[in-house]
Amino acid sequence: MFLRKKRKIVRGESYEYWNLCESIRTERGPRQRVVASLCKMDDEGVRQGGWENVSEFLSGKKETKPDQMDLWKQSNEEQGALWKKVNVREVSVERTRDFGEVYLALALWRRLELDKLLQELIPSGREYVDWPRVASVLVAARFCAQQSELGIAESWYEKRALEDLLGIKKELINDDRLYRGLDALVGEKEKLCKHLIKRYQDLFGVRMEFLLYDVTSTFFEGQAEKNTKAARGYSRDKRSDCKQVCIGLVCTPEGLPLSYEVFSGNRVDVTTVKEIVTMMEEKYGAAERIWVMDRGMVSEANITFLRSRKASYIIGTPKNELTHFQAELLEKENWQEVQSGLEARLVKHPDGESEKYVLCRSRARGAKELAMLARQSKGLTEELLKINAWLERSPQQDKEKVGRRIGRWLGKYPAAAKIMEAKVQHDQDGLAIGLQFYTLVAEGQKAFRNKGAYLLRTNCEESDPATIWKWYIQLNAAEAAFRTAKSDLGLRPIYHHTTSRVEAHILVCFLALALWRTLEQWMASKGLGTCARKLITSVATIKSMDVILPIKRGDQYSQLRLRVVAKPEKETTQLLARLGLRLPRQSKII
Repeated sequence: MFLRKKRKIVRGESYEYWNLCESIRTERGPRQRVVASLCKMDDEGVRQGGWENVSEFLSGKKETKPDQMDLWKQSNEEQGALWKKVNVREVSVERTRDFGEVYLALALWRRLELDKLLQELIPSGREYVDWPRVASVLVAARFCAQQSELGIAESWYEKRALEDLLGIKKELINDDRLYRGLDALVGEKEKLCKHLIKRYQDLFGVRMEFLLYDVTSTFFEGQAEKNTKAARGYSRDKRSDCKQVCIGLVCTPEGLPLSYEVFSGNRVDVTTVKEIVTMMEEKYGAAERIWVMDRGMVSEANITFLRSRKASYIIGTPKNELTHFQAELLEKENWQEVQSGLEARLVKHPDGESEKYVLCRSRARGAKELAMLARQSKGLTEELLKINAWLERSPQQDKEKVGRRIGRWLGKYPAAAKIMEAKVQHDQDGLAIGLQFYTLVAEGQKAFRNKGAYLLRTNCEESDPATIWKWYIQLNAAEAAFRTAKSDLGLRPIYHHTTSRVEAHILVCFLALALWRTLEQWMASKGLGTCARKLITSVATIKSMDVILPIKRGDQYSQLRLRVVAKPEKETTQLLARLGLRLPRQSKII
């Protein structure tokens, strides 16, 4: 049996009521018949609940449909109405809180069932606030781009509606409790990663046969002397003056983070591959998988290691590998158009091995690289002309001085320096009197051919270059995950200094990234695209507040405080409806 909404118009006025229907089998097939005509019901009453239903809204559970159970009781207006005399001139609003963004974060937290997992892993003890709820505060704050635990305790928490959603008073949120929450959470990293993989499989059908791996770094503010992994190394953040740690992330082609490892800040990318592959096999089995990695992971030792594990791989190769395929780049045949402006072709391994190469060529990328080379060539030419004018005007005896000045500009324009030759001219007395420079024809032609071209190396059985390229280009998902973690979730910089606190900080960022990527998949399944940033910005406009109503009781006056959630804009309402998220529409008397 089910409810069906009916509408009729009498004398220009619309009436809505409900029929209780059932499906029956007839000789002509299944039919539906009306069992009873029910009283008029408010549409908001059917689909919305009050603050007491917030837990069910967050978990995405369907209610027990109290409206169907109470169909023959009094209507909402008669049963729950509260009538008071109000002085409308003195109505005011207090305690405005940001509601939408933290509400969305907690909804994702509970859809991934991280609250249930942590309740099992960290049972409640004598603490005033249980650690799973503290963890939800930490991750929700990181999801909302709050960077420090001290900031959460001092100002962030009291300006959000988490006190209403989690039941934790603002007096109980302090930096000491949050830091201890980090300590309680960091030991559960492996179980959290395994749980996330299972939830991805249940929610999105994620498979583990295709994995993306990449490495990034994040730097410290301060000396980080108590962190054994903090060191200076190659900084992706252009902060070589700061110590850093490296983070290796494994994710799916959709960008869903599966696992990660924290390495020393001076660790070279190529040395992390064996450790990551072994870790994933020990945790999730040694099934044959396709690993997609960037050119920074390439070494013959790593390739031999992957072959010994019976793993397939697609790896970008260093630029200098293109020198072996100059003839193929000149050929105009056997190229397959993968997409507009990009061509690919399959070429055999130069040594005749079982591997194969995919040679790719992008017109847009080539035009960009040629423009960069032209800009460098122009800049280097101008500086060399200045040096030549200087030598003609003032011949120099000090050859080292001349060489240092030339070398400084060759180092500033390295791409142009590879295709240009500069020679100092001397007179009979050995004085430097001029500078002669010119473009190397052979090097210039090779640079022109290589622009926009790159090479992929694989041992996959797939023979279609377009398919192999599409598999490789999904590595952008890992790079996009790093950008989200750094820019939107505040992974950098790190203010903690001890090793365990730093790893806890990265774990919280990892969980917040899992929420972010889950939201993107959730949006994609509902036809809303994958721009989570836009949705979060829209939802962040939703506020909760206390409406103060001055009421009259007999001859006395008092105040009635109602806690409500503001009705969002039409666009935001539609987004929430598509996602199946409901807001508490009924007020709560405080």
